[in-house]
This record gives sequence, structure tokens and C-alpha cells, in this order.
Amino acid sequence: MKRVYLDHIAGTPLLPEALEAMLPFFKERFGNPQSLHEAGQIALGAVEEARDSVARLVNASAAEIVFTASGSEANTLAVKGLALAGRNKGTHLVLSAIEHNSVLNAARSLEKMGFAVTLVPVDKTGTVDPGDVAKALTKETILVSVMLANAEVGTIEPVAEIARIAKARGVTVHTDAVAAAGQIPIDVKALGVDALSLAGDQFYGPKGGAALFLKKGARVLPLIEGGVQEGGRRGGTENVPAIVGLGKAAEIAAVRLAGRAEKARLLRDRLIAEMLRKIGHVVLTGHPLNRLPHQASFCVEFVEGEAMLLSLDMKGVAASSGSACTSKTLKASHVLLAMGLDHALAQGSLVFSLLESAASEDIEYLLDVFPPIIDRLRKMSPLYTDYLKENQK
Repeated sequence: MKRVYLDHIAGTPLLPEALEAMLPFFKERFGNPQSLHEAGQIALGAVEEARDSVARLVNASAAEIVFTASGSEANTLAVKGLALAGRNKGTHLVLSAIEHNSVLNAARSLEKMGFAVTLVPVDKTGTVDPGDVAKALTKETILVSVMLANAEVGTIEPVAEIARIAKARGVTVHTDAVAAAGQIPIDVKALGVDALSLAGDQFYGPKGGAALFLKKGARVLPLIEGGVQEGGRRGGTENVPAIVGLGKAAEIAAVRLAGRAEKARLLRDRLIAEMLRKIGHVVLTGHPLNRLPHQASFCVEFVEGEAMLLSLDMKGVAASSGSACTSKTLKASHVLLAMGLDHALAQGSLVFSLLESAASEDIEYLLDVFPPIIDRLRKMSPLYTDYLKENQK
């Protein structure tokens, strides 16, 4: 059976160059970076080289990069760490309604500690209006967190404009760039943010290798205490192999980003056009133009996402029905509901994400096998039966 992998928002294949760079640190170069002997200093040198590479990917300085174990940890460190460190200035946070659960759940935890949280709405394309952020700010606001791009619907947010508004009021700004890093150009100076999260498994790096950019002078309280690692901002022995792999993936992403994006964009546009042409009652989700180059997302009427995913998998196609952190809950996506889609339509969510491994033949295969799947599932759908009866009157 042909296998087509179109779920790269859940993870990307590890670059051979990244694996090659990592292997010695699993074996002969096993030293602890905090040790003063030669083995430890070799490991430390590799960590700092990786820090330089990650910093260059987002136009930061190496001292502004804190390594973490995942994008979720980076988000949590940013939201909780920045809020708790700034508690003496205020206790109000402003987030968009479509943030990743790691941001939303961190904010909910802070609410239990006495913080107040305002969720700013989005429009039908999933775009945050900077004016709504401005209206939500109060004298107590100490943190704004709006993602750079949404993995579920692909929409790229106006973070630079939002940051200008917030910074003019003296408010710290964080952006979750996990879905965007390695896919679109990122410049933390141009964005004007104080903190930015990224994860290597979104751009051919290893799982377990992620980072948080923290602008010089930004203060966080650590979530993991116990050591001097990462400048005292994240305790625990460094995961040297994962950090090295992240650094190599970041180095290569900086060079290949434009070519990757162009190839993915051509395939994405073809997939969107043909999907809407070949299958009726399909809605493109997210902004039609201002979206991630490798992401195409839809809601298919009268069919549930789980049934589509399982049927596609039986044909060898891997896809998603939301972020990797929500696709197993079998609940309608909070992102789609925030965009104004009704619950029934949101249940029919489907996300395809293409990277360099995708090929034109993969898209052809998907477009061949998917329409019959929808025809079969709709024949079993009481919603579709009701729709047909209603339109026969």
C-alpha cells in the first residue's frame, strides 16, 4: 500500500545531518556540560554552538536562548514564568482565544493563584484584531501572549502590530512560534516581542529539543528548579543530544527556509484548489492567503473528523484533525469554535501539513482516495440524510 504522510504539524522526520550530529553525544561524548573536565567542556561547547544556531534562526543573541524539552514547556515557562516574575506590577494577562492549550492551561493555573485572564476573540479567518488587544489592556496587564501562527488553521497573526501596542503600554509580549519557526522567516527584533517559543520537531529536529527566546532583561521565575543550568532559568542536566540536534536543524532551516516554503506553498495551493473543486460542502479554514506555506485545513460537512482520519489511514494517508495535543480528545476544536464555526461543522475538521517530504504524486493519491471516502461516510451520516430530505422539498 502507498504511504503518504501529511501530518507534519504532529512531527517531522529527523534530518540525517541532525542525527549524525547527535550520535556522538549518546556514546563517547557523554560528558555533563556542567563538569570542568575535558569531557564536560566538549559537551558544553556543543550546547553553546547549538545555542548560537538557534539564536541566528530568529535573529537573537545566544544569551537570549533558553533550552527546554518541548514547545509546551517553553510556552509554560513564558506564561507562568513571566507572569509570576512580574506579579508586583499587576496580575492581568491578555491572550487570544485560539492559543495552544499549553498557553491556555498555564493561564488557567495562574487564575487559581489570583491572576485575571482576558481572551481576545478572532474573526472567521482566525485572525486577531490588534484593536481588540488594545481594548483588553488595563493598568494591571503585565503580559500579552498571541501566537505567531496557528497550527490548526494556518493563519499568521499580526504579532508585530500587537507587540507595538502592548509595548507602548509597558506590557511584556510573548508569542508561541512553534508552528511557524523553520517555516516562515522570524526576526524577534522586527516582531518586538520579549519571548518566543519554538520546537525543533517542527523543522526536522529531534523531539525533546525546543527553546524559549527571552529578550535581554526579561525576567522569569523558573518552573524547574535545582541548578544553574540555562542561567538559572531551567534547572536539570542538559539533554545534550537533543540540543545538538535542535541546533543542527536550526542551522539548516535558516539556509533552506525559502526553498522549503516555496515548494510547500505550490503543493498546498494545489491541494486547496482541488479539494474544494472535487468535493462539495467543504470549507477552507483559516486565512485564505496569510497562512503557513505548508498547511491546508478544512471542515467537511456531515462527516466527523475521526471517521475521516481512520478511513484515510486505511488507505495509507496520515493526516490530523487539529493539533497533536487535541486530536485524540474527540472534542470540537476550541480554535474552530472561536472562529464562529458551529459545533457540528467543527467536528468535521481535517488538517494536512506538507513539508519537503511531500511530492506531487502524494497530493494526487490523496485527491484520488479521499472523495470516495467522503461519499461512503456521508451515506452513513444522518446529518447528510436530513440535508438531502430538506433540499428535496
